[in-house]
Amino acid sequence: MSTPPTQPPGSPVRPPAAPARPAPQGSAAPAAPQRAGGGFAPAARAISPGDLERSGAIVSTITKVFQSRVVGQENLRLSLLTALAAGGHVLLESVPGLAKTTAASALASSITGSFARIQCTPDLMPNDIIGTQIFNYGSGTFTTQLGPVHANVVLLDEINRSSAKTQSAMLEAMQERQTSIGGEVHRLPEPFMVLATQNPIEEEGTYVLPEAQMDRFLMKEILTYPRPAEEHEILDRSTAGSLTGPREAVGTVSLEDVRFLQQMVDQVYVDPAVKRYIIDLVFTTRGSGPRPVPNLTQSVRVGASPRGSLALMRVGQAHALLHGRDYVTPDDVRALRYGVLRHRLVLTFDALASGIRPEQIIDAVFHAVPMP
Repeated sequence: MSTPPTQPPGSPVRPPAAPARPAPQGSAAPAAPQRAGGGFAPAARAISPGDLERSGAIVSTITKVFQSRVVGQENLRLSLLTALAAGGHVLLESVPGLAKTTAASALASSITGSFARIQCTPDLMPNDIIGTQIFNYGSGTFTTQLGPVHANVVLLDEINRSSAKTQSAMLEAMQERQTSIGGEVHRLPEPFMVLATQNPIEEEGTYVLPEAQMDRFLMKEILTYPRPAEEHEILDRSTAGSLTGPREAVGTVSLEDVRFLQQMVDQVYVDPAVKRYIIDLVFTTRGSGPRPVPNLTQSVRVGASPRGSLALMRVGQAHALLHGRDYVTPDDVRALRYGVLRHRLVLTFDALASGIRPEQIIDAVFHAVPMP
């Protein structure tokens, strides 16, 4: 992920000087037993070494498949892997041609499950996504035809080109993990992951996702241009005929492996001090917290909701597991902070007019809140 732009002169948000790291403020956390791991690991192992090794093998296989199809984009790979392990959905945003669709299909090809791609257009109807009932004239009965959303990995290409009614139907399926067709409820498969893409530079004929609907996505990743060496490798792969896929199969993981990975994320230990750190961060985005950011309310109209707290913790657990640990540290919370929070902050008109970006606000919040 590219480094956020520096704060423009006259910006309402001015991060305070870097504070020391005192003990977390607020209500005292319950006393924890003595343990290793910088004080954040449990007294007893939360996950057995064998399960950690299996989780590492699954992550390694998915990584190899991704790297065989996509050049560079390491932040994107980490975000997609983390969201898959956490059981969440990802919103991808970039200008055209930066491998959003390729990355989504690469992730899907690493899993031996079903994959569906939906090209969103203004005339796309909810029934085109969730399914419909078809009348059989021979038997005089209705039969249910499930829509493409009933797949393990669903790619919603250019979600902002579909109408608000269609977006609502899709986002409801993402939240409830089920669809209702003709009064009958159909559960979505497990695991279930949605990767939605949108183009920020073409506004004509689009329906912008409301903030309340974007909050349903666990993460929002913004793709950047590749480096010169990476773009050179893209050209090399194109001339070698291996740009769209490797010549030899890399390997796949089963749906059972993905479910196992998600179960292991549930078992990753989160220390009370880390939970308190997450709470302080989220409350600071709302203009309060242990050390409020000066003039934050001039730039942020609405801070992160409790869903933001849950997302920070869940992503921290997944990030820890991906790096071979069974406990969360404050660095795990900080690692993917932009992806978790950038779409959960509603900026004021003054902030937007001044060119302030959500990443600047997030940096100011994390700078103000002392780490445990």
